[in-house]
Amino acid sequence: MTDRKEFRDLADPEDARDAIASLDLTPDAERVPLEDARGRVLAERIDAGLDVPGFDRASMDGYAVRARDTFGADETDPAVLDLAGTVHAGEEPTVAVDEGEAAEISTGAVMPPGADAVVMVERTEESEDGDAVLVRTAVAPGDHVMLAGADVAAGERALGPGTRLTPREIGLLSALGVDSVPVRAKPTVGIVSTGDELVRPGADLDSGAGQIYDVNSYAVASAVAEAGGEPELYPHAGDDYDEMEAVLRRTADECDLVLSSGSTSASAVDVIYQVIEDRGELLLHGVSVKPGKPMLVGRLDRSAYVGLPGYPVSALTIFRTFVAPAVRDAAGLPEPATATVAARLAAEERYSEGRTRMLPVGLVETGEEVVAYTVDKGSGATTSLVAADGVVEVPADTAYLAEGESVEVQLFSPDVRPPTVLGVGEDDPALARLLDDLERPRYLAVGSREGLRRLRDGVPDVAVTTTGPPDDRDVASQQLAAYEREWGLVVPAGNPEEIAGLADLVDRDLRFVNRGSDSGLRTSLDAALADLADDRAASRRDLTDAIDGFELAAKAHESPARKVATGDADAGLGLRATAEKLGLGFVPVGTETVRVLGNPDRAEKPGVAALRTALNAELDGILDDLPGFDR
Repeated sequence: MTDRKEFRDLADPEDARDAIASLDLTPDAERVPLEDARGRVLAERIDAGLDVPGFDRASMDGYAVRARDTFGADETDPAVLDLAGTVHAGEEPTVAVDEGEAAEISTGAVMPPGADAVVMVERTEESEDGDAVLVRTAVAPGDHVMLAGADVAAGERALGPGTRLTPREIGLLSALGVDSVPVRAKPTVGIVSTGDELVRPGADLDSGAGQIYDVNSYAVASAVAEAGGEPELYPHAGDDYDEMEAVLRRTADECDLVLSSGSTSASAVDVIYQVIEDRGELLLHGVSVKPGKPMLVGRLDRSAYVGLPGYPVSALTIFRTFVAPAVRDAAGLPEPATATVAARLAAEERYSEGRTRMLPVGLVETGEEVVAYTVDKGSGATTSLVAADGVVEVPADTAYLAEGESVEVQLFSPDVRPPTVLGVGEDDPALARLLDDLERPRYLAVGSREGLRRLRDGVPDVAVTTTGPPDDRDVASQQLAAYEREWGLVVPAGNPEEIAGLADLVDRDLRFVNRGSDSGLRTSLDAALADLADDRAASRRDLTDAIDGFELAAKAHESPARKVATGDADAGLGLRATAEKLGLGFVPVGTETVRVLGNPDRAEKPGVAALRTALNAELDGILDDLPGFDR
């Protein structure tokens, strides 16, 4: 009597998952053309190499003006401005706007020199002779203008590793001029059905001899493709040891994972487990699950190996339960999700235009429910879609959605899942590097002040801020980490204007590029200018009015420096790390503390725990690599 391989001490399902997780199915990364990248997963972070838009452009039809020429204008006392000409979209401006002038401008057109705002056409009226325009409202610098880099700023973290490329991300990459991308390669899965009784569909079948059509090869191949793998069908292997060994070793040489079906039972004629024991390593034989008890997990030469049961229902059950998650993980794909999600709205939304609204929202899991927060940077911003997980359809007759109201989110695809951790706040290069070590993070660079506000409202998991230490108002936050970064003025290499500090911006005719008022860098600059004003017995406003460019601010932390690099400015507000990265000069002004603050109600959330681990393990090394950063 031939000895049988008995099933003893069946493995717990979790042990089976652990055994499969210990196998390395991940192939090397590959680069593919953008047109072939849909559905693939990024292997590396992609930073924006240029500003989008690449120029300051009008966001509506109207008149390009100097904002100061409209101050005090209203319906009863309009400002009368001479028409300097017209600027059309897609054309280089041939006119300039001088004091007391305006230029007719189309949506998307390049702002003409001298203009810093747009008055919408509805608030204007042409003079009777057509040589002037009556402006019936006042505008501020930047009104109705999308600044260069307002959608995506050069140097900004555009997409991170692990991002699945859908049409939204493809659109963003196209806007950045990217023509090929590094992606995770699909794991190649070799499929071998075993058994002398099997016949391929289409061939003659001798039922009298106990032959059956091979179901598993095609069913499992389809399941592999659905999970994100690249299935390869191999010839059947009979129940002979030498034949089985030859087919399996050939498959192992050519694939990342070998899947066999059949020949895993305790029968003496089923010899596949002997091949694995002799030629590789058998990690598991049998799992405590029904259907699907006869299951093998091991290694064969360079490849991972999983043996599925012979019965098709059992084979597919085992594959979907244990193997498909590993294939998805190797391909970088998320777990499947439903097409709609019930969520609670994070903040009230008002709408009064009388049209059906598709409100883009992002999702964050609190541990007890899903919260939907609005993501809307304007209809011209590609990044609105990238940052959103789905939309809430708001009927035309609905003018108000209350905070906490239940909404149904229509996901952009069934594969969409909320980020593991949602962060908001200051744009910071150290944080951008840290996020690369996390699985599916999302970070919204809304600035320090807005980040703190949203944290106090309880929406994000963490906020990053430089606007001061936590105080009594920050009852909804806790500090996860803190570090210092050096800020100052980024200048051209060699500092040709010999700029020594902020006083030069005030006293000399220098072109300066600032940051937005929500930025922590802007707050640090304002405080330093207030100190300078005290020293001079002047007001801070006197100093800021003297700085050319103080009010017209750029979006991201590298944007001012890149203006300096292109010769469009003499100095820009920025970090030492940015200056050295771009090969520019740097005039130090001070240091500021970057704080990572956590929502205490989410302290046990797995994504927050992963961030805390990364902060403890990786932050010091990241700071060592960035000039001007320190604990």
